[in-house]
Amino acid sequence: MDEATRTRIEAAVFRRLVDHLRERPDVQNIELMNLAGFCRNCLSKWYAAAAAEEGVELDKAGSRAIVYGMPYDEWKAKHQKEATPEQQAAFDAAQKKG
Repeated sequence: MDEATRTRIEAAVFRRLVDHLRERPDVQNIELMNLAGFCRNCLSKWYAAAAAEEGVELDKAGSRAIVYGMPYDEWKAKHQKEATPEQQAAFDAAQKKG
């Protein structure tokens, strides 16, 4: 596979992942962090870092809006729930390991 084709495929896969996460706002970031070790916020940070490597300035709010499909504060108000004590404990334990 040539580099251009690989890049197009990877871009399509990323867009599908972002679309999937937008379709599943019921899946909370803390659940993603606890199960997979990354969340929507991680994706937005990686996006901004990749943009910076290409010389493109993209602030935190801009990269979050790309991943969330709306301003982060709006997404939080619509979809984010308070973490349960069990979720928070699992998150805290994972952070200590990392």
